[in-house]
Amino acid sequence: MNRRSFLATALGAAASPALPLAPLAFADEKSKLKIVSVKLAQPKAKRPLPAFKPSPTAWSTTGVEVASPMSIYPDYKATRSLFMPDPGKMTSFTVEITTDKGIKGYGDGGIGGGPLVEQHFSKLLLGKDPFDIERLWDMMWRSSMYYDRAGIGMHAISGVDLALWDIVGKALNTPVYKLIGGSTKDRIPAYCTGNDIDQHLEFGFKRIKIAIPHGPADGREGMRKNAALVKSTREKVGPDGDIMLDCWMAWTVEYTLEMAEMLEPYHVYWMEEVLQPHDYEGFGKLHAALKNIRIATGEHEYTRYGFRQLLEHRSASIWQPDMHWCGGLTELRRIAALAAAWDIPVIPHVGGTREGVHFIMATPNSPWAEMFMPAPGGPKEVYELWAEKNNVTRGPEGIYTRPPEDPGLGWDYVE
Repeated sequence: MNRRSFLATALGAAASPALPLAPLAFADEKSKLKIVSVKLAQPKAKRPLPAFKPSPTAWSTTGVEVASPMSIYPDYKATRSLFMPDPGKMTSFTVEITTDKGIKGYGDGGIGGGPLVEQHFSKLLLGKDPFDIERLWDMMWRSSMYYDRAGIGMHAISGVDLALWDIVGKALNTPVYKLIGGSTKDRIPAYCTGNDIDQHLEFGFKRIKIAIPHGPADGREGMRKNAALVKSTREKVGPDGDIMLDCWMAWTVEYTLEMAEMLEPYHVYWMEEVLQPHDYEGFGKLHAALKNIRIATGEHEYTRYGFRQLLEHRSASIWQPDMHWCGGLTELRRIAALAAAWDIPVIPHVGGTREGVHFIMATPNSPWAEMFMPAPGGPKEVYELWAEKNNVTRGPEGIYTRPPEDPGLGWDYVE
């Protein structure tokens, strides 16, 4: 067997969709619980962040332009809200699953998935043991793949899966991260996303991800503006901080290569989602060509099968699945196992959420959490409570977080 054939065979074996995981500690237990209710809910926090009017100059509230796949159409270029669904018409959701012993689990799923939970998956879940997480995941997957294998169907499965994990943790009086492996690190280094850079640095972050405003539709002038933003961020962060770029599916291979050359003096750590998510071959070309900037993607990828495509095309240095979209915690663990076989870090999209930090804490190849601060302009109580809710500490790498020690996912909901 020649070297090329050997590598192809080895890659195919490592990319197997049936990649095994270590048995869960409770896998053989019968909970004596039955699911009696599956419904959408709008839970309330026990201690919500105080309401406030953000600073008028806050980046996150000013409707600023951010590059997107729709930037090529002038009518929809200015803000994402021009082409996204109107508020309240098609949204993400929270599912509440209740057992016959009164234990309730909550899980957040992606945009548009809510109706599928109530109108389809509830039929499969009622009367079942919530501890049978793998079986219930497989039933939802097999029963819905004929109409959606990646997208709204997986958004729905994700929310249900997270609610089941919440139930198991509560029933066993154990935080979820301890059910899936326990602590693999003392605390989780975090980076902050958003262009309110001064606020993030003042708070203590040393890793910043900025949203890139321009793409190919803006020509050379847009490229210069992108470079100026990165340059000013490097000056603020200093030589030792990390800068990442969120390009949100807006660029092309050629544009990315040229931007990478322009940005080389500023030592960008990664460029994220530079291409549309299905362009595995294009990502592979960039990953092979760029030596000083990492390629990250996966936010809009689904299930282990989608990430197997990233692997087979050698498309990225860093994978970024979103547990509310990719199939929940159950599928995210499979994706991470696949990545681990190839020493690929998994840094989940919005991984600093209350659910995401359980996965990161228990996963050796998941090194960082992505966090989003409340907009600037509020009273100090807002940021103090936000820090408390997220178990924020400070240290050599800036800001750290860790999961709550409450049973389940540790929601602070009023029930």
